Amino acid sequence: MKHIVAVLTEPTEGREADFNDYYENLHIDEVLKSTGWLSGQRFKLSDEVGLKCPHPYLALYEVEADEPGDVLRTLNETRSQRQQSDALNKKTAALWVFSETGPKHD
Repeated sequence: MKHIVAVLTEPTEGREADFNDYYENLHIDEVLKSTGWLSGQRFKLSDEVGLKCPHPYLALYEVEADEPGDVLRTLNETRSQRQQSDALNKKTAALWVFSETGPKHD
């Protein structure tokens, strides 16, 4: 079953350059290597309508797993294989797992 992991983050105050370097040049590749997830990509908020987005950065990962619980379990069990950075504000970061409900439309 296909799942999407959505991660909203923000840098620690005054550390945006370090945050972007860490996330783009190390973190995503380490997540993919350590978890076996299919792909990952980052985005920066550029516009919004309605509710205000709580953080400016979004990372989306594509994952294949039998059960939704396997997604977070894999992420947590492999955490020691990834470097952590204090440029990422861990106090405000949030993660959601979305599971497919229908076919992909092209």
